[in-house]
Amino acid sequence: QVCFIAIKTLSLIEQLQTEAQINIVLKPTHLPPLPSYILSLCEFPLDYMSQRFYMSEGIVIAMGTVTKYTQGARFLCSEETCPFSEGFKYIRVHIPGATESATVRNDFVCCLCASPLREDMKFRVLGDKQLVEMIDAKALSAFQGYSNNKPHFRIQSFTVFLRDELSNKMKIGNRYRFIGIPTCIQNCSQVTVCIEVNSLQLCSPEGTSCISDGFKYLLSLTSSSYWRFTAILANIFACQVVPPGTYNTLKLSILLSLVQTCDRDNEAANYLDLLIVQNVDICSFPLIYIVCLVARGIQHPRSSDIFPIVSKDKHGTGTASIQASSAVLAKGGICFIGDLLSHKKDKLELLQSVLESRTTTVFIPGKKYGEDVDQQVILPIQTSFWSFVDEDSSSKKYVQKDNVPLGKQDLRSISANLIDAFGLLVHCNELSCQLALPLLEHIMKKAIDPEQVLYTISQQFRTQDYEEFIVFAKNLQVELSSEAERLVHGYYLASRRVRTDSIHGSKLSTSALKILVSLAEAHAKLSLRRKVLEEDALIAILLFESSLTLKHGASVFCVAPNAVFPYDLSDENSLQRRDGYLMQCHQQLLQFIATYGPGTHVTNSEE
Repeated sequence: QVCFIAIKTLSLIEQLQTEAQINIVLKPTHLPPLPSYILSLCEFPLDYMSQRFYMSEGIVIAMGTVTKYTQGARFLCSEETCPFSEGFKYIRVHIPGATESATVRNDFVCCLCASPLREDMKFRVLGDKQLVEMIDAKALSAFQGYSNNKPHFRIQSFTVFLRDELSNKMKIGNRYRFIGIPTCIQNCSQVTVCIEVNSLQLCSPEGTSCISDGFKYLLSLTSSSYWRFTAILANIFACQVVPPGTYNTLKLSILLSLVQTCDRDNEAANYLDLLIVQNVDICSFPLIYIVCLVARGIQHPRSSDIFPIVSKDKHGTGTASIQASSAVLAKGGICFIGDLLSHKKDKLELLQSVLESRTTTVFIPGKKYGEDVDQQVILPIQTSFWSFVDEDSSSKKYVQKDNVPLGKQDLRSISANLIDAFGLLVHCNELSCQLALPLLEHIMKKAIDPEQVLYTISQQFRTQDYEEFIVFAKNLQVELSSEAERLVHGYYLASRRVRTDSIHGSKLSTSALKILVSLAEAHAKLSLRRKVLEEDALIAILLFESSLTLKHGASVFCVAPNAVFPYDLSDENSLQRRDGYLMQCHQQLLQFIATYGPGTHVTNSEE
């Protein structure tokens, strides 16, 4: 009434006659942070009948195309002698949660003479509408695969309506906080709880400003060396599932990949993908556990698709709906796709394309979904991929060649381009007889008593401590020093020269330099430094050269299979021996660059 009187007095609308012509839509930006104003789909009972504003959060798992709906319509009495056969007595407008039939249909009757009402089509007002499926962020734990005595629960998505200016404001895979009005919609025999969104905002990532006292003390103890902190970090990492000292190269690579994940919507992030060669039955244990250390760590189920697909909207509209996948749900985190050879050829080709471009294209055929033209939607894939391959099953398919280059791993069952698309190829060749027995003993004890604490170090550095450490480290902004940049560029040019032949050209992929920089930055973050040093670049180069050796065989710059961890880290003496070994590797690298990388000058520390 107040708005009607104000508009009428100021003559803002010439044809304003009744209050029915005024439609007020509230757009609250905030609600009181009280429990009665928060709606969570993980808590029961749900209050969806009160028709009032609630605040909620969710992750977008499906998005429909934008369609039209009726914002408002004018009806007139069909009886010409009726006073309501003209004017603005019957104005119907959309209300939150209402279907199209609640606004426009042909069975309305006049309240004065009971004659049928007819719509005046000249006054119909249309708006944009989009249906989005969301899940509560807590439901992601069901996709992580590793259960830490969590109770069983059922995941249920909920539908939100985005209308008018809010259409296309959400992106699939993102997490949003929104204010809306819940309502029930009857669709045939099913009742669906939906939320009409009035305002929304992108949730900022949750960070931490500190690390545990244990990590601080460890950092101070190892301050005399640039390599010891990360070495010990990898040595004791994941001791809840594997004994300390096993899989050190793999665990360091995993930590580097974890700190290179990015919660923010950054398409230029340097993601680090890992392809691991090892025995399937043993290697998957630590991976399943570690993937849960990040909020968006997803273990891909074989029965579903890795990348988005298109299906018909489940609400019966017949329009297309883009369904999220493991890769999209893992946005800003890790997507563990399991055994690479378990996926079909077409899926592996799509995976290679995504790893190279960090995008995927979804094709929507217009004829199938009631549109006039076909559509192509390009979606960014912002996650790191982990996968493994069983070296035994891979080598059994082919006869062993006699002229295999030294150090090259027989992976002919996988496309060479797909292997190159992964940033790092890691061979878990540390599992000697000495290390196999402690690992088997660990597995047996955990099978007998899952709650038993096998190592005291696991109580000093808990899983939660590592989760906080990873969040803190990956949010560090690092800068590449000139010395590290020269070392990386020098190695890249020299390695490109020695790994080039006249028939196949260079064996280094176009992304090699980017991967080297990403590895060096990750090691600096893991060391809790804001500047990338030569020591960080050396670890990156050794890991990358080991990966190249597995792919193509050894080169002039020949590194040992366990170049980063040549000794068991059992005491102070072994750490000193490792530092001395890495210094020798540094000198050999400088000599390699000076010999095969002309035009590059790298300063020797002795100069």
